[in-house]
Amino acid sequence: MELEIVQAGHPVLRQQAHSLTPGEIAGKEIQTLIESMRKTMHEAPGVGLAAPQIGLSLQLAVIEDRAEYHKDISAEQLQERERRPVPFHAIINPRITERSDDVVEFFEGCLSLPGFSALVPRARSVRVEFLNERGIKVILEASGWYARILQHEIDHLRGTLYIDRMHSHTFASLENWNKFWKGKPISEIKAACNLKFER
Repeated sequence: MELEIVQAGHPVLRQQAHSLTPGEIAGKEIQTLIESMRKTMHEAPGVGLAAPQIGLSLQLAVIEDRAEYHKDISAEQLQERERRPVPFHAIINPRITERSDDVVEFFEGCLSLPGFSALVPRARSVRVEFLNERGIKVILEASGWYARILQHEIDHLRGTLYIDRMHSHTFASLENWNKFWKGKPISEIKAACNLKFER
């Protein structure tokens, strides 16, 4: 069953989501929800989807960065973004326990703000603790694009959107992003948008 993705302005996107117990995770309702979220994410398409984005205030998100999503991205850009395929998994009650001081900036979009993108600074690497779709505790370290996806989705569970972290001068429609910024170095984009190179 494909779910409806709620859009910016919906109150649920600004709430602190509720945690789930291992018993709830194992139940049919949450297992069905995870599968429905997976299908909805694929249909969108996107690399992550958080429960608040489908109107549910739950600390649950699904993530998958498929190799097929990389086919229109140059090898240089994939390397710059440290972007590699990530298999499907759910993150439940996630907590970032460590962030690198190394901050990187790339354009991000969001299924709850379709048609727009902006330059967003994020920690290059993170350590995250969460329960997986089987209710098993997982501790993982991620870097590059995967770390960015994790931070974006965990933000959703705290009522935060990428527009809260973006360089506002770089906020653009996807049409204009493709027209003016696609494939250009971040340093050139920042200079054109009058952004200082401070961290």
